[in-house]
Amino acid sequence: MSRKEDYEKKAEELALPIIENEGFEFVDVEYVKEAGEWYLRLYIDKEGGITIDDCENVSRKFSDALDKADFIDEAYVMEVSSPGLLRPLKKDRDFQRNIGKPVEIKTFKPIDGEKEFVGELEAFTADEITINTDDKRMNIARKDISLIRQYIEF
Repeated sequence: MSRKEDYEKKAEELALPIIENEGFEFVDVEYVKEAGEWYLRLYIDKEGGITIDDCENVSRKFSDALDKADFIDEAYVMEVSSPGLLRPLKKDRDFQRNIGKPVEIKTFKPIDGEKEFVGELEAFTADEITINTDDKRMNIARKDISLIRQYIEF
């Protein structure tokens, strides 16, 4: 396991009881380097959406837990936020929540000459995603998907 994965796993373990106690949903945690700085980002959600006060409340409690655990060696910025409208679908509950809704999929390599697809999410398994496009039903291997998220037409 890489240091990044280890930090994310430990951060998730610390955050889960805090998030569940507040009645929120854990969406994701990421530890990334951007513009020379490390960021530990915690994404939370709830029915009706997350407010700034929700983020602040979880942030305070999560920060205290991180200070006690003290497992990240380098300096970092910790953020708690909503995943936003264009969040990627990662967990089974994300896929379940989006059955029957339009999704956009980007693949690592072309399938029938295309790397981007939009269709209604019909089904999913641990190995593949099934969508209905305007003209066909497609099964796409999860290992071939670089991004899948709810499709929102602007």
